[in-house]
Amino acid sequence: MHEMSLVQGLLQQLRELASEHNTSRILKVTMVIGPLSGVVVDSFKFGFEVLTRQDELVQDAELEIVIPEVGYRCSACQNLQKTAGERPHQCAACGDTLLIAEEGNDLILQQVEME
Repeated sequence: MHEMSLVQGLLQQLRELASEHNTSRILKVTMVIGPLSGVVVDSFKFGFEVLTRQDELVQDAELEIVIPEVGYRCSACQNLQKTAGERPHQCAACGDTLLIAEEGNDLILQQVEME
């Protein structure tokens, strides 16, 4: 489960941010996890829950996950379609069927609330 190592990296980043801002507690962490990122959201949440129990800095931190829409660009007319659901079968503008995923593979630390 590579999500556990991703959470370990996140916790290291949070420690560095807390040190930079001279804070002793992290209250909330907001992550953007794109549907095409290869990250299993439930596994990421589980890893966060398990690993934060052992660290006073993030022990009571809330994890918020934002899942963005996926953008698909038409190879024929360059129209960008965004969807939270299944990949479109064809371009809404021209009907071409070659759509290339352009957005939705992000894994971003979006916001941290500290005290």
